[in-house]
Amino acid sequence: MKQALSSFVEVAGIRIHARSVRSADTGGTPVVILHGFTGSAESMRDVVEELCETRTTICIDLVGHGCSDAPDQLECYSMDRCVEQIAAVINSLALERPHLLGYSMGGRAALAFCLACPERARSALLIGASAGLSDPARQRERVRDDEALADQILAAGLESFVDAWMAKPIFASQSSLGHGFLANAREQRLRNRPHGLALSLRGMGTGAMPPLELTGLKVPTCFVAGAEDEKFCAIAREFAEQLTASRCEIVANAGHAAHLENRAAFGRAARRFFAEIDSENPQPLAACPA
Repeated sequence: MKQALSSFVEVAGIRIHARSVRSADTGGTPVVILHGFTGSAESMRDVVEELCETRTTICIDLVGHGCSDAPDQLECYSMDRCVEQIAAVINSLALERPHLLGYSMGGRAALAFCLACPERARSALLIGASAGLSDPARQRERVRDDEALADQILAAGLESFVDAWMAKPIFASQSSLGHGFLANAREQRLRNRPHGLALSLRGMGTGAMPPLELTGLKVPTCFVAGAEDEKFCAIAREFAEQLTASRCEIVANAGHAAHLENRAAFGRAARRFFAEIDSENPQPLAACPA
């Protein structure tokens, strides 16, 4: 029987929520799961179902999302602070070098964590994730877009924003999941707080975050993209070619949210990757700053 447990970890006065699921036969290295923008631990339930038969899963609500606090100070939402918050949860739960799994914004956070605390991550599996924008002009343009989006959330209200967000072309392929799935996803997004989402965009959006230098990435990494998501397929292939400890996995019949749109194929790929990493010789455990 699976056992679910919610816990809160306080980091510099901010409470971060984590939901752990354990099975009686759990034996593999735990997996820390990080959702995308407008998501929450609840939005990663399909991933948990694919993994929890063989290992503990810990879904973290990133700052400003889900049951975690949504402070009013922008500095609480920087990528550096997000890494500190993830580290605090890992330390609090006494997780010894867990795998990290992140989707979109959560994938960028997982990458940032692996670069800051490589001794505390066994591997990383990233879905539809980038390393930020290294081109200054593109970064400035993205900052403008994200600022406008943040203004829209606060001015038009959460319901209007969520409907516009879910109608974006990058999510169009999710229509194949049916009306029930889309209705549940909308309801989950609406449980977030408008200022938390706006500050997340302004603090750790793709434009706001400093671009990550991946040449120093030491953690084995699998970059995953849905076959219908051409932009992130190209990113995943590029990273896998450039980084010696990385690989690329393209999930057929899926778009940006490959873990949702082809759950079975994604689950097989994730279980295979984590099992391969677990079969290798473990590295020494080192402390991670929180």
